[in-house]
Amino acid sequence: MGTTTPPLPALDAPARPADAIEVGRVVGAWGVKGGIKVKPFSSDPQALFSSKRWFLEPSEAKPGHLVPALLRVVTAREQGEVVVATVHDVADRDAAQALSGARVYVPRSSFPTPDADEFYWIDLIGLDVHDRAQAVLGRIVGLIETGPHCVLRVQPVDAEADEILIPFVAAYIDRVDLPGRTVHVDWAADY
Repeated sequence: MGTTTPPLPALDAPARPADAIEVGRVVGAWGVKGGIKVKPFSSDPQALFSSKRWFLEPSEAKPGHLVPALLRVVTAREQGEVVVATVHDVADRDAAQALSGARVYVPRSSFPTPDADEFYWIDLIGLDVHDRAQAVLGRIVGLIETGPHCVLRVQPVDAEADEILIPFVAAYIDRVDLPGRTVHVDWAADY
């Protein structure tokens, strides 16, 4: 006869912060003492290490599945392509496995400060893209990781036009103006 793992205790968790960003997904248990594996959405998972409080939402693939709203991280480290973590109130493998699929959020305000020439994707999405003549080419709607560099996905001003793909490299990016919410590029709409 199998044993059942009691549900995780209800935590008096604060509401998820307004600036919370989804940074990964729980992909399973790690070890037998309640460790979890998280697949980060970034090749550099520093956002996961920047906060000792991870906010969770259940997977949309598991409607009705309950997960705690907050995990308090004890330890976290990279292991290959995942981050393995131990957290308070998850004491065994079954409890950790029950978190599979949960979406992991951390406050944007806790992210490490990037270097002067580095940007978080989340900060670029939504910025307007201007060419050298100051014409608006469109708005950044996403990025594509290609390995050597990222590519900006720009929705043109003309909604009927095809998406513009601009490599995020110095040869084409003149300047990123986060306060002005613009990216200035050496690019034309008809490239």
